[in-house]
Amino acid sequence: MVKLLSVGLLLAAFSAPIMAVDYENHDGMLMDHGDGHLMDMAGGMVMGQNTDTLPGGCDSISETKEITVHAGHKYAEKFPGRMYAFDTQEFNFKPCTKLTVHFINEDHVRHQWMMHGLPKYLYPKGMFHLEASGPSKISGTLILPPGDKTYLVHCDIAQHMEKGMKAQLKVGKGDGDLPSIPGVTAPVVADDYKSTLPELAVKAQLEAKAEAAKPPAPVVAKTAAPAAAPEDDSLFTGTTVIGLAIGLLAAPFLARKFKGMTVAEVVAYCFELLSQGIAYIVKLLSGLLSKKKNVLPNK
Repeated sequence: MVKLLSVGLLLAAFSAPIMAVDYENHDGMLMDHGDGHLMDMAGGMVMGQNTDTLPGGCDSISETKEITVHAGHKYAEKFPGRMYAFDTQEFNFKPCTKLTVHFINEDHVRHQWMMHGLPKYLYPKGMFHLEASGPSKISGTLILPPGDKTYLVHCDIAQHMEKGMKAQLKVGKGDGDLPSIPGVTAPVVADDYKSTLPELAVKAQLEAKAEAAKPPAPVVAKTAAPAAAPEDDSLFTGTTVIGLAIGLLAAPFLARKFKGMTVAEVVAYCFELLSQGIAYIVKLLSGLLSKKKNVLPNK
């Protein structure tokens, strides 16, 4: 029993690394290109990195927070009609919070965690942006502005936001909810997979009425087809038996005739017999035709 338990523990220990997902960590490979823009050659990117400059209206950092956000196809399974999603759809922090986001992409495609509406004097283009290609992890830091405001967080890859990868981040009390946040707010245009069913139902009813109004087709008596003659599936037919009999009778003669001859000589002899036979038949037919011509009366 102890040996079995030991083997089981060893298997579990060795299988754990195999089953674990190998995420590439971009944090140690990022190169600083200035203005809070960091990137590497493996598809990792941080835009709007700000670790120490306070936004206007913030006298100090109110608190320091870290969050881990997962992105992937599997997180959209709980939202019908969606393809991609974050594992969290709503965030809330105090104004002037120093926030570090650890973004983990679990899909084999590129995903982003993008926050819009930040002050442009501090954040180029007014956004904070994390990007990871394939299964990987990347981290970035920003300092949230003061005031109560709700910010859009989403993936800006084509169709990813429309397919469900978006959330909202409230600073303070926020200034309301954003529309179409999966699991948080109602969509602006709801998916309605039954919108065409009434039209199809009416069309089906009209087709059924038209079919019922057709006069019944005349009944035509069907005559039974003659039974097919049974095929002779026997292995030995009459022709086969006759052929075998001729072969058995001719075998001793052919054995004596071809004794000592090579294959080539046998073939040549057979062709010679065949040509003589054909010449004899032609001569016979010519003789018959000439006799018939002489018998016919002249006009």
